[in-house]
Amino acid sequence: MTRLSLPRDTEGLNARAKDYLPGLLGIEFLSAEPALVTGRLPVSKALMAPNNFLHAASVIALVDTLAGFGAVLNLPEGAQGFTTVELKSNFMGTVRDGGVVLGEAMPVHLGRTTQIWDATAKDEASGKTIALFRCTQMILWPKEG
Repeated sequence: MTRLSLPRDTEGLNARAKDYLPGLLGIEFLSAEPALVTGRLPVSKALMAPNNFLHAASVIALVDTLAGFGAVLNLPEGAQGFTTVELKSNFMGTVRDGGVVLGEAMPVHLGRTTQIWDATAKDEASGKTIALFRCTQMILWPKEG
């Protein structure tokens, strides 16, 4: 396994994500720094649940993507990558079709074996927080032998 690397500029990140889930959903990176990764998700009918509310998985995809790309920006020297081992979300609101969800993810703990990230999702129009998110990433190291 080779070390996972990503572009460090938003143009490069958006290009890299294009053919993967973030690109398919329409997630756009706005900034990518080791201490803060931000992005946005335009809401369309395809991201809604059949009850016409934004599907929770759509919001999780946004904030988990931001935290994951942040994890890569903070990999310790010699680490090959990471994997999510736990996540938790609390939802307080929604965004309707035609709106935009803004997300930001910040590291809480950057250790040698784990990282913990907090993220917030907000309605771009009102600024209202619609979800809080926390995840734990396990750092992957080369196998010896």
